Amino acid sequence: MMRISLVLLLVCCLATPILSATDQDAKANNEEPATKATGRVEAAGTVLDEIQAAPDQRIPEEILGSAECVAVVPSLLNGGFVFGARYGKGVASCRTPKGWSAPAFFTIGGGSFGLQIGGQATDVIMLIMNKNGMNDLLSSQFKLGGDASAAAGPVGRHASADTDWKMRAEVLTYSRSRGLFAGLELNGAVIKQDKDSTREFYGRMVPFKTSLKGDIEAPPTAYPFLSTLAKWAQQAAK
Repeated sequence: MMRISLVLLLVCCLATPILSATDQDAKANNEEPATKATGRVEAAGTVLDEIQAAPDQRIPEEILGSAECVAVVPSLLNGGFVFGARYGKGVASCRTPKGWSAPAFFTIGGGSFGLQIGGQATDVIMLIMNKNGMNDLLSSQFKLGGDASAAAGPVGRHASADTDWKMRAEVLTYSRSRGLFAGLELNGAVIKQDKDSTREFYGRMVPFKTSLKGDIEAPPTAYPFLSTLAKWAQQAAK
C-alpha cells in the first residue's frame, strides 16, 4: 500500500507544473488564463504540429492519411518506484463527411509492474486505423490491448514496405519524450470520456458519439487542434 501511495504522490508532483503551464503563459502575455480544456486543445495542436514538422521522425504520411481518428495526449505522466503508474488527459477527433469532428475529451490511465524508478512526462499520439477501432472509441470506454488491439506505430516520412500496419492493430501509438519520437507500447491503458472537461469546454455534457460522429458543430476554440490536424492529414493524402 505504501508503494502505491508513493507512485501516486510522484505522479501528482510531476503533474503540478505541467497543468499550470498554460496559465503561466497567459499571465506572461497579460492574457486571461484559458480553461484547462481549451489549453489542452491548443497543446494537442502544438504537439501534432511539432512532430509532423520533423523531417524524418514523424508519423508516416500513409498512416496519418488512413487514420479514422486521431487522439493526442499532451504530457502523459509516468511515475514509478517498483510499481508504475501512468495518467493523462487528451483530446480526439474523427473523420466525418463534413471534415474532422468536434473534439472529444478523454482520460487515459493504467499501471505497470517492473523494476523502475523516476517519473517523466510524455506526449502521446494514438491513431485509430479502422472502423472497429473507431467503434471502440465511440463506446467512450475501452482498454488498449483488450477491447482494441494496439501496437507501436512505425516512424518516418513513409512507412517501409515490409510493415503490416494496415492489418496489425486497430490503434497505432506513438510517444515523444525528451525530444525523441518513436512507437509506443501502451497495452493495458484504459481510455474513457473526461466528463468534467467536456462540460467545461461545451458548457454541457456532450456524449462521445455526438462529437466524434460530427453531430455537433466545433466551436472556434477547437480550431487550434482541428486546423492543425486537417493541415497534416491533407498533406498526407496528396
